[in-house]
Order: sequence, then structure tokens, then C-alpha cells
Amino acid sequence: MKATTERNVIRWFHILASIPILGYIYGLVASLPEPAFAVKFIILPAVILSGFWLWQGYRVRKWWRTARWRTH
Repeated sequence: MKATTERNVIRWFHILASIPILGYIYGLVASLPEPAFAVKFIILPAVILSGFWLWQGYRVRKWWRTARWRTH
């Protein structure tokens, strides 16, 4: 997968997965136990990780390439 395609997929996931968080903050999702659990413990961490990947993913990939090279 090309880097631009990967970035676009992750960006759209990040945007679309943020919608339930807005529903949790401004809507009725917080009062429903199952959706609130999903937002707090599944969706929010996924959005945070995708945001960090969009922000620092190139450094992780660069570090991974050099770390793998040193072990061989």
C-alpha cells in the first residue's frame, strides 16, 4: 500500500470514528451503558492511536527500519 493511500485510510477512519465521541459528549450516548462502554474503551483509544500514527507514524517506521537493520 502506498504511503498516501495508507494516510488517507487512517485519516478517514480517524474522522469517522470521532463521530461517536461527539455523540458521547453532546448526545444521549453517555446515558446508554453499552454504547458508552464502546466509546470509552474501544473507539476513543482507537482514535487516539490513529491520531498519533498520523502525527508520528513516519518516525515509527523510520525507527523500525533502523532497529530491524541493527539486529541482523
